[in-house]
Amino acid sequence: MGSLTIRNLDDRLKASLRLRAARHGRSMEEEARVILRGALTAESPAPGQSLAEAMRSFVEEFGPIDIDLPPREPTREPPDFTGPDFAAFDGPDAEPPR
Repeated sequence: MGSLTIRNLDDRLKASLRLRAARHGRSMEEEARVILRGALTAESPAPGQSLAEAMRSFVEEFGPIDIDLPPREPTREPPDFTGPDFAAFDGPDAEPPR
């Protein structure tokens, strides 16, 4: 088996690794191996594959899914801000009423 030395490791990163290792009941060295193994063996999209293609290939095995969508409702009219209650707000520099 090979070995690896990591130089110039940030103190906060080293402390985080130490705490994570302690939470999992492992040495820092074993925790680093677990992190590297997980990062390097995780499925990653093929080079040149878009995010949409990667997502599609991930969910394709589950087959098509039919979702019943509720019927759309008509949109409401936007509020009218031209009335007398809004006359004091003439722009971004205007003072609000007190």
